[in-house]
Amino acid sequence: MAFQLGEHGSSIVTAARRAFGYRRGPAMTRGRLITIEGVDGAGKSTLAAGIVTALASRGIEVTSLREPGSVQTAERIRALVKDPGARIAARSEALLYAAARAQLVQEALEPLLVRGRLVLLDRFVDSSLAYQGAGRRLGIAAVRAVNEFATGGLAPDRTLLLVLDPATARARSASRDLPPDRLEQGGDEFFERIAAAYDQLAASEPDRFRRLDASRRPDLVLADALAAIDDLL
Repeated sequence: MAFQLGEHGSSIVTAARRAFGYRRGPAMTRGRLITIEGVDGAGKSTLAAGIVTALASRGIEVTSLREPGSVQTAERIRALVKDPGARIAARSEALLYAAARAQLVQEALEPLLVRGRLVLLDRFVDSSLAYQGAGRRLGIAAVRAVNEFATGGLAPDRTLLLVLDPATARARSASRDLPPDRLEQGGDEFFERIAAAYDQLAASEPDRFRRLDASRRPDLVLADALAAIDDLL
């Protein structure tokens, strides 16, 4: 069941942009935002660390962040939404993720991009579209509208989508010596809806998304990722 911002949604987004003080700098001086997406267990954290190391070896500085988190308020929300003992309704979950995202954008992302920095972000709006929009069945359009407001319309320059069969991804997650968090406790159908949503999102924005076969060895996935962002470096 979807929820809507209503007919004033676009004006709310405009107001948010003004309130947050977002200013687009000259195209040649503004930084780049690269995001990594995929189901849990696809290897996002491993890929992010590999990209940072590979770029550093080339003398390219990159700021690596994660969602939800990376700033104090967002990290507190992260602890809440991942707590397996927390009872959080689907709409509340979507709004909590959006709140953490709004704080990250205002406090870290936008200032870094204005200063011309290259930012690598583990998850962004696409995660909410897939997990809450499709996985929780709130509706992708409704969740997108909430996040437009939360981010002031900030969008990645490139999104690396790690494509992996949900069953394989869940097996990888289960092999880690860690208890599953609240989202990881979702059933097979939950993660199948998420994977299908990611496929749809990638198909709808082929210029932004780059699909990477996450079943390959980590070093090969890293090589694919570096090739996929080379034009932004």
